[in-house]
Amino acid sequence: MKFLAHINIMPKAELLDPQGKVVVKNLPNIGIEGVDDVRIGKHVTISLEAASEDEAHDKVERACKKLLANIIMESYDFVVEAV
Repeated sequence: MKFLAHINIMPKAELLDPQGKVVVKNLPNIGIEGVDDVRIGKHVTISLEAASEDEAHDKVERACKKLLANIIMESYDFVVEAV
């Protein structure tokens, strides 16, 4: 079966996000007021083959832990859907 995984990877809440701080600081320059915080991360999609949704979930979990996310500094979540 073919699956599509949507993965969101974000800096952990307790860590600084320098990119997010720059965006917050500069939003008033383009007329956007009242924003207190911005966190910037990554969105990854993976198209994969697996025998079941559980197997696809396991493959994506391994990819996140071993390659896509720096688990010391980032958290992640994902959704796997059959296509």
